[in-house]
Amino acid sequence: MIEAFVTKYLLDFALVFLVGLFSKFMISKLGQDRADKIKEAILSAMLWAEEELGIGNGEEKWKIAWVKLIEILKKQNVNLKEGEISYVKDLMKATVPEVNEIIYKAMPDVVRNGRTLRYK
Repeated sequence: MIEAFVTKYLLDFALVFLVGLFSKFMISKLGQDRADKIKEAILSAMLWAEEELGIGNGEEKWKIAWVKLIEILKKQNVNLKEGEISYVKDLMKATVPEVNEIIYKAMPDVVRNGRTLRYK
């Protein structure tokens, strides 16, 4: 009687634990893949807008980059959720020094060194 009780609950616990572990792994893996796609799309859209409009044209460039970003994400079957839109716009603004470095080799040494240290 006690053996059956312990065995049943021990097996249930082991099954729940394994399913939980597997689901955590899948969520983190798929979530990271989605985040990487969004980050790559941001950089691509901003570089594309920079190539199209060149130096200046700030507000127009942001609008074109946003439209291109949504277009790229649709091709990758990634839809931004309502709460992510503000975050993605902030990421776009944070990517400006990186875009300037790629296009113009204009990233100040202080910023370049700070980014290098942070990502190591």
